[in-house]
Amino acid sequence: MVTRNADTAKGQQPEALRSLKTAARSGSKKPADQGLEAKSDTAPRPASSKQKQSAAAEILEAGVAKKPKAMEAAAKKAPSR
Repeated sequence: MVTRNADTAKGQQPEALRSLKTAARSGSKKPADQGLEAKSDTAPRPASSKQKQSAAAEILEAGVAKKPKAMEAAAKKAPSR
């Protein structure tokens, strides 16, 4: 059983969708302080897989099209955490 603390997520990897949202807010780049362990803003939280996949796809499509504003808008529409 995994115990979670809202401020830390020791030993957990960053959740992909939350990492994408963080990158979208940081000028489309992974923040320098985001390593291989989850932080409070990238720790996994429950949401439906379909919602996460849809939001991640929209963020990635906007990134491939080099549309940072569209990436940011898609990140804001992602499931609430």
